[in-house]
Amino acid sequence: MDQVKIGGLIRTLRMQQGLTQKALAEAIGIGDKAVSKWERGLGCPDVSLLPELSTVLGVGLETLLSGELNANDQERGNMKKLKCCVCPDCGNLITATSEVGVSCCGRTLLLMEPQKAEGEDRLSIEKMDDSWFVSSPHPMTKDHYISFVALLTGDTLFLRRLYPEWDLQTRIPCFGHGILLWYCTQHGLFRQLIR
Repeated sequence: MDQVKIGGLIRTLRMQQGLTQKALAEAIGIGDKAVSKWERGLGCPDVSLLPELSTVLGVGLETLLSGELNANDQERGNMKKLKCCVCPDCGNLITATSEVGVSCCGRTLLLMEPQKAEGEDRLSIEKMDDSWFVSSPHPMTKDHYISFVALLTGDTLFLRRLYPEWDLQTRIPCFGHGILLWYCTQHGLFRQLIR
């Protein structure tokens, strides 16, 4: 840990939040001299203060301890490069268009690369009126089911949440061609082109 970098980051974040040293100290229940000491690189916050400090400053613990804010390269306007994370405990779905650090239920989640659906993994897609009718005989049991189906186009994400013990049948508005994404709770993330 680099005390000087951490202190510099604390100062930058404190000022971005519009907080004085005293206001930050009061928010986490310490004296303002401690904040001054950290910002000058003469010490680091106690481990017990880190969760609350990161919350008040609006950054993750890893960022706080690294002492650096890393700006992502912007993926300008192409939703087809969307990345997904799914929490294995609660099923929470998180999406991002560039690299990101994500945690849920106490776990650090990794961004998933969708695998190309082939053979019996492919979903059935039919155009009906102004929507795509998506279906599959995939098992939809509590332990093995498809939890969501999403259509990605260059500028749109449309997502349908699916539930165990329901048939996999859903309609997605037809925005033209794109990529269909879905997540199987046992086999991961899949992709399939729609034309």
